[in-house]
Amino acid sequence: MITTEHQFMFCNARKLSKISDHSIDLVVTSPPYPMIQMWDELFKSLSAPIEKALERGEGNTAFSLMHRELDAVWKELYRVLRNGAFLCINIGDAVRTINDKFQLFSNHSRIISFCTSIGFDALPVILWRKQTNAPNKFMGSGMLPAGAYITLEHEYVLVFRKGGKRCFDTASEKMVRHESAYFWEERNKWFSDIWDFKGTTQKLNNDKVRQRSGAFPLELAYRMIHMYSVKGDTVLDPFLGTGTTILAAMAACRNSVGVELDSEFKDVITDQIQNSRSLLNSRISDRIASHLSFIEECRAREKSLKYVSAHHGFPVMTRQEINMILYEIKDILMEPKDRVRVSYRKISENAPLPPAETPTPVRRSPIAKQQSLGF
Repeated sequence: MITTEHQFMFCNARKLSKISDHSIDLVVTSPPYPMIQMWDELFKSLSAPIEKALERGEGNTAFSLMHRELDAVWKELYRVLRNGAFLCINIGDAVRTINDKFQLFSNHSRIISFCTSIGFDALPVILWRKQTNAPNKFMGSGMLPAGAYITLEHEYVLVFRKGGKRCFDTASEKMVRHESAYFWEERNKWFSDIWDFKGTTQKLNNDKVRQRSGAFPLELAYRMIHMYSVKGDTVLDPFLGTGTTILAAMAACRNSVGVELDSEFKDVITDQIQNSRSLLNSRISDRIASHLSFIEECRAREKSLKYVSAHHGFPVMTRQEINMILYEIKDILMEPKDRVRVSYRKISENAPLPPAETPTPVRRSPIAKQQSLGF
């Protein structure tokens, strides 16, 4: 039976001493945003000079000091990541008025500058356009020039790699890579530099936790994990918050480690995990439903898909998709010391499919023996 393991721990992400060098395959995270007021108290608790700078109205100084606290985390992530592994950071810029002066604090460019200085290679970024229902998006002087300000309606997903391209040299490594493939149409959507979907509404009972939470949506983490890791890899989130990255890793058949500074999140994380099976399986089912719709669209345009999935029986666009395997979550078991074990079963080949077309015959690879994906 295929299983994955997940652990969450409460400690300071600037000192990840419990995580070994070169043991992590992917980081997906969203840190507290410097110069966003909801995180002022957190940054003040980390550094007295930050509090003094804010009190004196020294915005640029406070901005710099806040990022120095994050710099220590990026250094630790460089240490724990394997060569060829990726670091994905969701971050938004900040706008703020200090001493009657309104200005932009460019968090994304500051992080890019530091991460490249310590050895990461910067890759193309993603602009996540967060949909908003706000009726009055303008800032400043409204309809009168020239004191109006641009409204920030997007955040960034920064992508870095440590070292050169990841190699898949052995037969087993190549097999897992092919089993972890995504659909052709997913590739076209996910690897666009603009993503457009809603953020996450915080439905939390704990007022303190709600004030500290800025969770990104499951979809963001789910995409990044599929794009930059393979099944059985270990994904780390050093700013776990409500546990979204662990949930996405569970759905994607990856192992995960989550680090959170505030232990008050523990009940929220545990509750999220224990009650996530239906939600995560729905996301997996949506992938299949979307692919079946894509097949129908191709047929309506009289476009033939030449290949067939070896494990699921539906048509696919490319040869690289033939050996992908989709799993659904069978059981979620909470274990001692904030560990979680997840078991899976392969998606049934009996799922409803559109009437078959006659594809070009292909050589189907044998189904690999199932084995534990635990770390």
